[in-house]
Amino acid sequence: MPDELPLARRDLIAARLADGQSVASVQLAAEFGVSEDAVRRDLRALAAEGRCRRVYGGALPLAQRPISARLGEGVGAKRALAACAATLVGRGDLIFLDAGSTHVALVDALPEDFGLTLATNSVDVAAAVLARQDIDLLMIGGAVDAAIGGAVDAVAVEAATRLAIDLAFVGVCGVSAEGGVGALNHADAIFKRAVMAASRRSATLVTSDKFAARFHYRIAPAAAFSHVVVEQDAPVARLADLRTAGAEVLVAGDPT
Repeated sequence: MPDELPLARRDLIAARLADGQSVASVQLAAEFGVSEDAVRRDLRALAAEGRCRRVYGGALPLAQRPISARLGEGVGAKRALAACAATLVGRGDLIFLDAGSTHVALVDALPEDFGLTLATNSVDVAAAVLARQDIDLLMIGGAVDAAIGGAVDAVAVEAATRLAIDLAFVGVCGVSAEGGVGALNHADAIFKRAVMAASRRSATLVTSDKFAARFHYRIAPAAAFSHVVVEQDAPVARLADLRTAGAEVLVAGDPT
């Protein structure tokens, strides 16, 4: 494709990476009829956007896009989910917010002057809480995973087990009635299970794309959550399946 525009070429490469395919610079250069240097520039740009991992001779797809690449996406939908989820919080609660861009939006939606204490393993969530100044912050430490945006190692798991959490908001990478909810990262899944075990109630905020998403590690059945908060355009059949499985579903923006 010698006449392929650079941006169009880059989009095609990005689509392959999103489908889980690795790419090689030599093969892409031959396919598109451009120099390897041009392909390397494409891959550098995609890596900078958090859409692949550069390796010698090409690039690999990411198991999970870094949070820095997700924070500015779907802002309106995340705010709607956050506003709905915030109604679940009670006065004086110790709540936990998992690492995730939707939970950063949830910080702003939390009710004011509720005497809340918020625990998190997320760098971005912690920064947002500090900006509020009316919520006590507990930071769960450990080695920070850049893709996840928080600590999920053994140190973080141990810290989570020592908490008595009233309500945990747990991030998920995929959800279904039959398969439950899951994560793409093994350590992340273990950490999330530990948080749920330390919590009286657990909720999850689910953007509609996660109903079609695959995951590698199962966290829990959907009914293990006290509430599953979804978007208004969530597939009706999937929601019916979740309710049949025992999950309580809240639709963001639904006045009922």
